Amino acid sequence: MPCPITLVTGPSRSGKSRWAEHLAHCSQLPVIYVATSHPAPDDPEWQNRIRHHQQRRPAHWRTLEPPLDLVALCHNPPPDTCLLVDSLGTWVAEFLALNPSEWLTLETQLLTALKTISTPIILVAEEVGWGVVPAYPSGRSFRDRLGELVQAIGAIADQVYLVTGGWAINLTELGQPVPRGAFLDSVPPA
Repeated sequence: MPCPITLVTGPSRSGKSRWAEHLAHCSQLPVIYVATSHPAPDDPEWQNRIRHHQQRRPAHWRTLEPPLDLVALCHNPPPDTCLLVDSLGTWVAEFLALNPSEWLTLETQLLTALKTISTPIILVAEEVGWGVVPAYPSGRSFRDRLGELVQAIGAIADQVYLVTGGWAINLTELGQPVPRGAFLDSVPPA
């Protein structure tokens, strides 16, 4: 039987990682923090961000770092744990070189694995589409792939939270799901 999927999304510096960490703690299960970002030794600011996240987490949480196979982990998670994946944006960025067909295959594999996951999972995702359309193709590809992945996960998630300004809103309690597909094509005009 599948376990709950929780999606936590929001803009940068909104508090989404802290909210996801809070939810993982509240699960009362051993937490495995799945870091999707590669350390960048030549980028001190990025190293500082990673260090900040590490210092905030309880010492007893286990951490998995890249390289890792997120699809395989979701197909075969350690039993009786809560997985916290932070973040989908850095995971998507790792695969920007894939052509559209290869990306669709990988995205489908992840969604299939999530639909049958046997342990609770909390996924953190950045909202990158609230700004201007990127002026370069790789930026548009990243924004589009992440946005579509977040929508697809939101459609199968048990809970979806939007975090902004340090506040978390449970969208599954307050919102309505956006219909997926081309149903509007079959509706006659009024």
